[in-house]
Amino acid sequence: MRRHHLDHNDCKETPMKEISTDVVIIGAGMAGLTAATQLIAAGRDVVVLEARDRVGGRVHSEIHDDCLVEVGGQWIAPDQEKLLALLDGLGLETYSRYREGKNVYVNGSGENRQYEGEIFPASPETESEIVRLIELLDKLSHEIDPAQPWEHPNASEFDSVSFASWLQQQSQDQEARDNIALFVAGAMLTKPSYAFSLLQALMMAASAGGFNELVDPDFILDKRVKGGMHQVPQGLAERVGFENIHLSTDVKSIVTAEGNVTVTAENLSVQAKHVIIALGPHLLTRIDFQPALPSVKQQMAQHLSSGQVIKVQAFYPSAFWREKGLSGTAFSPYQTVHEAYDNTPHDYVGGTLVGFVSDHVADDLYAKDPTERKKAILDSFAAYFGEGALKPTVYYESDWVNEVYTRGAYGTSFDIGGLTRYRDSIRSSVGRIHFACSDIAGIGYTHIDGAIRMGEAAAEAVLA
Repeated sequence: MRRHHLDHNDCKETPMKEISTDVVIIGAGMAGLTAATQLIAAGRDVVVLEARDRVGGRVHSEIHDDCLVEVGGQWIAPDQEKLLALLDGLGLETYSRYREGKNVYVNGSGENRQYEGEIFPASPETESEIVRLIELLDKLSHEIDPAQPWEHPNASEFDSVSFASWLQQQSQDQEARDNIALFVAGAMLTKPSYAFSLLQALMMAASAGGFNELVDPDFILDKRVKGGMHQVPQGLAERVGFENIHLSTDVKSIVTAEGNVTVTAENLSVQAKHVIIALGPHLLTRIDFQPALPSVKQQMAQHLSSGQVIKVQAFYPSAFWREKGLSGTAFSPYQTVHEAYDNTPHDYVGGTLVGFVSDHVADDLYAKDPTERKKAILDSFAAYFGEGALKPTVYYESDWVNEVYTRGAYGTSFDIGGLTRYRDSIRSSVGRIHFACSDIAGIGYTHIDGAIRMGEAAAEAVLA
């Protein structure tokens, strides 16, 4: 390592650089970059500040042992119109997720059962109960406007009961309740079903088109981008111009005075007419606001918390599960890995599995050392697909909760009662300060499509 010898000049403070622009955007994820492209197209000058050393936010890929690993968001559903239009505009091609063959379900006794269709194999009574609960939740979710779930006539009632408690009221079948809870708790909000309300669960389903769509992996995990989803924020950043994007720039304060907003980071001050904060709401406390944000807005941020999930990808010399007639799709509320899929890239000669570990199970795994954690996860893969899953050639865990500028995944959700209590503050601007993030989306909530929609909405608020 080259030694650096300090001299007198090394102790001098770097002078503060000052920039003036029309709009300053904090965050170069999908929402922030979308807002920036919209504003530039409308003739506004824009500066984007990003704390990370890269663009993309929760959409990110890395290379490990010559394998492309999509660390963050990667799938596309047929109804994600904004994302599909953007992919088309960027000239990016898609391919279908592999899904041929039988799926796997492991029950509470550890029995491995193969099946086809959407309903997990259980006793006839439990299967009937799962279908009944899905139909009930689908009906309720279609009564919900995901942009305004608090407008439902029973919103206060739905927001005052946990999803777990509501399921207990609806059914005496434990296995049915465990599997229905999995769809929302483990698979989407990535927190225990007792930690969020029925209304939050219905909003999650409504944002995806309904509960039937939410539970259908062939719909919600339909396609992927050839070469990786990270190309989408990269393409947007090229449209914005990297000269307008300041990376490794962690914003410390926002001061509003005399009709202007001044955003300050270390060694950089940007004065603008408007600011768009394209961060998860739970990260607002990282910034010092002068004057302070309205008290209700501050309280709102404190009642939104991020989920906890470990995304695991294992690469193998061959897709051995396909040779067994398996699709690579597996579920179990009783396994360490609660869901798994064939994640083999379209141009990869071997096979890849992706699995997810969430909420309190992820908490327990983070208490283990990396070797123990890896063993527990691969043992769970093996419970689904056999001993061939125990020895991947490449193994990678996406750790979003310890990523300082993210602090969890996939997004944030309210505690019980929060949706109705903070209804007026979720997407509201504060003077010249506007907000954009998939966490506050209606349609596309916590998804890339929702981030695009919120970026467009924030740009419209500036231009209004």
